[in-house]
This record gives sequence, C-alpha cells and structure tokens, in this order.
Amino acid sequence: MTTDQPLIRASHLNLTRQHKTVLSDISLNIVRGEIVTLIGPNGCGKSTLIKVLLGLVDADSGDIRRQRGLRIGYMPQRLSLDQRMPLTVTGFLSLTRHATGTDIDYWLKRLNISTLAPLSVHDLSGGEWQRVLLVRALLMKPDILVLDEPVQGVDVQGQMELYQLIPQLRDELNCAVLMVSHDLHLVMAATDEVICLNGHVCCSGHPDQVSVDPAYLQLFGNRAQPPLIAHYTHHHDHSHCDHDQHLHSGEQQHD
Repeated sequence: MTTDQPLIRASHLNLTRQHKTVLSDISLNIVRGEIVTLIGPNGCGKSTLIKVLLGLVDADSGDIRRQRGLRIGYMPQRLSLDQRMPLTVTGFLSLTRHATGTDIDYWLKRLNISTLAPLSVHDLSGGEWQRVLLVRALLMKPDILVLDEPVQGVDVQGQMELYQLIPQLRDELNCAVLMVSHDLHLVMAATDEVICLNGHVCCSGHPDQVSVDPAYLQLFGNRAQPPLIAHYTHHHDHSHCDHDQHLHSGEQQHD
C-alpha cells in the first residue's frame, strides 16, 4: 500500500518563540498508507509541528518538501464559528473547496450523521461537531488526512468507534494519516507508527515496541498501563519507515 516517495519530507526543522525553543532539528517522512501518531504531554510542540508541516506556521530554519499537487484534509484541534452566523451542517460543509452535494451526502452517511444535515452547527454536541469536522477534512479527497486531537468532546464509546474508523478511511482513500492524540491506549490500537515527544523524541516505532519502551513508561507512568476497556489491536503488514527526528525543548510550550 505504501510507496517509497514520501508525501511530506521534513528535514532539520527549528522553531523558536519568545526566546524559547519549540522545535529543534525535527526530521520525518509521511508516507502514503501509513498512520503516524504524535503523542506526548501538553506543551511539547505536537500541534505546532503539525502546523509547520502543513505550512500554516513557518519554521525558522529547515526544509519541507511536499509532493506536487498534494491534497491535505485537516481537522484542527479547535474551530469556532460566530454564533451570530446562521449556518446548517450542510451549509458549512458546502463551503469546503470542490465539495459537491453528492460528496457531502456520501460522507455524512458514511459517518452515520446524515440526520445532522439540516441542523444548525451551533446546536451540535461536541462529538457531533467533531464528526462534522472530520467530514470537512474527508471532502478534500486527501492524500494526507491530518487529525489534531480528533476525539475532543467525544465519549469513550465514540472514541473507540472513531479510532476503529480511521484505518478504514486510510484504506478507502489510500491516504496517509497524521494524528495528534492524548488517548494513549485507543490510539495505540489504531496506528502504524508512534512518535513520542517530550521536548525530544523519547521513542518511536510500532506501537508494540513503543508501549514497552522504558522512556514511554517513564513519561506516562500509570497512564501507560492497560486500560479497563476493550479495544482492538491493529496490525499492518507493511514495513515502516525509520524516524530519526530529534526535538529538544528547554521550556515546555502549549500546543
């Protein structure tokens, strides 16, 4: 499923804000067909790195190469709309570039939220709004689906369902997925490659490797122990690219 040519290749990215190091010497590749997840405590630069990779924030130095014509579907951590703006779910999704009514109907049905179509976006629950934002990202027909904390405001059952859906979407679209998450156990079951950040790359690799790495266990403590909820285990039968990225931060930043 993967190809050798990265969709995004980042080399030696550095970013400083207000005299504090946010990103230092970050190098990584995003390859079609892989699900890559960034985990780590608040303030370690995960969301900032996402924005740099997408070109929403400029790095101070380093190099980013994106495939020509690359399509990116981005589900941000937060998106607030003016409460004074009357806007239905269908109206909101129709603002997505190149979105057609057929596409909107398909993805609303695919994510089991067709009943939300006529509702005001201001009346949605947190979980419903997250699903609408995911539809918005999928409407881009992305080569890379970027999900920044995709299960905020979603109950545990909804989180499990969403994380089971992500590999299906990857296969259906033949895209890469780049996620930021704090939901250690559920995300471990739904990813191919984990990059654990805490001012530097503590560890990276397949979830089976990372979950027993001493650096991971030390960083997350009791949170790294198996949860008292059922989840499935995801295995993918392709090889994984090596990550040799380094992140150093003397001061923690908010993502």
